Amino acid sequence: MRPTATPPAPAPLSGAAPTAQELLGEALHDEVVRHFTTPNTPDATRVTYQVRECLRYLYLVSRYPDRLGGLFLPVEQDIDEIWHYLILQTREYRELCGQRLPGGHFIHHRSIAYDAYQAAPGRERAAEEALRWVPLYTATFGPFDEHALPHWTVVRFLHDELGLSLAEISALEG
Repeated sequence: MRPTATPPAPAPLSGAAPTAQELLGEALHDEVVRHFTTPNTPDATRVTYQVRECLRYLYLVSRYPDRLGGLFLPVEQDIDEIWHYLILQTREYRELCGQRLPGGHFIHHRSIAYDAYQAAPGRERAAEEALRWVPLYTATFGPFDEHALPHWTVVRFLHDELGLSLAEISALEG
């Protein structure tokens, strides 16, 4: 059963950036959460955090196009699926990109497999580009928390495979 109301939105980590609800507007935010809260993903709170991280990704791409434009999407598939859904809401997505995100420009999407991306610039450069997101994220939103961890591929790798704490990851410099 799908809930009729969205759970309380996660509190922003920093006063610098708007929340996902502020960026999307309450109606679209609730629609997205309801759409992705399914029998297979019944936890609306988790979906709310997925929406938050999708909007944080878009916010960073918009705010730092010179540093992040054209780089591989460093988030998990669930975030990409939310982005696809937003793109299909063409009017609202155009308004989000042009009026609500800091860059004021349309954010295009192009799918590419990670293996294909990694082969193009080389492994070391791909790793450097993946790590480029970390200090920009923490400067904008504050340190990574346990709700962001599952959604950012490089952060999860650093935490799960290399054993870095969220505090250590958040302290990484670009």
